[in-house]
Amino acid sequence: MSRLYDTVLEMVVTYRFLPNQRINEVHLARKLNTSRTPVREVLNRLHAQGFLQLKKGSGFSCREFSPREIQELYQLRSIIESAAIRLACENATDAEVNQLQIFLQQTGPEPGDRSSQQLVELDQQFHEQLMVLARNEEMLKLLQNINARIRFFRWVDMDNKRSKTQVEHQQIVEALMQRDAAAAAALLEDHIHRRLDEIIHAVKAGNEIMNEQREQAS
Repeated sequence: MSRLYDTVLEMVVTYRFLPNQRINEVHLARKLNTSRTPVREVLNRLHAQGFLQLKKGSGFSCREFSPREIQELYQLRSIIESAAIRLACENATDAEVNQLQIFLQQTGPEPGDRSSQQLVELDQQFHEQLMVLARNEEMLKLLQNINARIRFFRWVDMDNKRSKTQVEHQQIVEALMQRDAAAAAALLEDHIHRRLDEIIHAVKAGNEIMNEQREQAS
């Protein structure tokens, strides 16, 4: 069931199902070589987590996120991550912080030949590892949910920003190593914060991509 959930979740967050387009449970079960019952259980779980909408008489479909909703998710992410970095300053060992330094060195400041999807995954790994150092499982689960819900828009917004992102990551880790909770939290908040017009741009770009996919499918 876990593998099925991960597969369908990936299809949802990358908008393999277009917004407001009904998800055919029978066709999906056939495609994934399983029965309809576990597929429905996964879809119900994704609905409960905020990834899908369920309309009476038309079944499940992907949600269409508004700029306002994306902004609110970024605000929530900023709040929990800034709180987590303060906890990490108290709880993380020097060895764990050094591992983050090594991770940044290994993944490099430049994107190289990595795809936008790979860059987003590396970015998520960094932020979720910071959350691990806070020693708070519930905060980590919440961040993972937020990251999954905004992944598509982070992918759209990732191109040509890797170098700047890595510099900011390095500054955050240096503040963490110095146990400067106030500086680390401020750096993290600035790093995550997105102005509304930037979010609107990402959402518009994402909608354009989805419209192209809709036209190709028709």
